[in-house]
Amino acid sequence: MKLLVINPNISADVTALIESEALRSASPGTELLVRTAGHGVEYIETRFESLVAAGAVAEIIAEHTRPGADPVDAVVVAAFGDPGMPALKELADIPVIGITEAALCAAALQGHRFSIIAISDRIKPWYRECVERFGLSGRLASIRSINDSLTSIASVQQDFRETLLALGRQAVAEDGADVVILAGAPLAGLARELNGQIPVPVVDGISAGIRMAEAVAALQSGTHRAGAFAPPPAKDRKGLSGNLDAALAARQERAGTPQPTA
Repeated sequence: MKLLVINPNISADVTALIESEALRSASPGTELLVRTAGHGVEYIETRFESLVAAGAVAEIIAEHTRPGADPVDAVVVAAFGDPGMPALKELADIPVIGITEAALCAAALQGHRFSIIAISDRIKPWYRECVERFGLSGRLASIRSINDSLTSIASVQQDFRETLLALGRQAVAEDGADVVILAGAPLAGLARELNGQIPVPVVDGISAGIRMAEAVAALQSGTHRAGAFAPPPAKDRKGLSGNLDAALAARQERAGTPQPTA
């Protein structure tokens, strides 16, 4: 199995964190192709930054799903908040899994109520909307976050390890969380380090994303040719990159979508 793992941020340091945790989490025999967004921001905190990142992620997916590309079995969008999701599911006829949806599913399987630990206060409203979109608001115990300025996105774990640990413990003791989710690629791998120090299961989004992508790809359930995640209707297009145009046309053709006549 081959997974395309995309960091929607432009930080190479964060990509390294993602790759390290992905390699630890992947099953034997799973090959990982890890890519970094070609444009965008250092780390995504807002809806608008997520919008920008979504375009960068779409370009990478298109590059690897266009005709003639070396095939992959599934895609993991490796930033909490799942930039571009669920719309990216319309672009590819392979599973496209966001680490938020994977983490929420993993948390829901392990407890009734969960809390999210985030790297900044600014992120919290957007993350709350993500939970609402998945229909799990009633199971959200809290979203707690670091409220100090970050010196470097690459060193968040080292700079705020004790703060993050305290936030996780508070979520359990004060908010009633049965599961804690450490949100965001910059925290990739921290759940392993905190193993046993928070008295409930702790979910890592990258680990959950990799394992869920493997599982869904292995199900071989088929592709969306109709319904909410069918490819967009064929129509005249202008200004798309060559990869994106080719990938979209191929997706439409495979789904049996008639192409516009010249």
